[in-house]
Amino acid sequence: MSYVVDFETVSTTGLESSPVAETLAGLRANEARYFRNKYDHVFTVEPAPAAQDAVAYVHRILQEERDLVIGSRPLEVSAFEVEGVRWTYVFYESGLSVNVLYTLEAGGKRAVGFKLSDGMEVPDELADRFKFARQRSKLAGTIRGSFFVIKGEY
Repeated sequence: MSYVVDFETVSTTGLESSPVAETLAGLRANEARYFRNKYDHVFTVEPAPAAQDAVAYVHRILQEERDLVIGSRPLEVSAFEVEGVRWTYVFYESGLSVNVLYTLEAGGKRAVGFKLSDGMEVPDELADRFKFARQRSKLAGTIRGSFFVIKGEY
């Protein structure tokens, strides 16, 4: 069952099993606000078991591009296309959010982004490979993020 993420009334719906559910909900709401303001897009998530193709897509890119395997359980997924860009988000139980930005037109921007919820430690699988910058968010507290450019075709 899909869930429209409300960035005005932040809810932990679907994220309750996360030890950082409140801040992960804020991170998810932060993404919803971004897409509403920038693209007038309603950010909707669904439980990861109902979106296995999207989870597999993200995991394939992580594996093939950087030999990465995320150790945490995926909780929710959002997959959509807006203005010629395919976006796929996976929100993990640990508080990690992974997003794939994939411009459909050849030569466009293609990258994987990582965001950590406030209070979440950098996962071991990412700690030695990426530097995380900090940014403040009213909805999510301090967000730490990093990214890499996708080189292959997906």
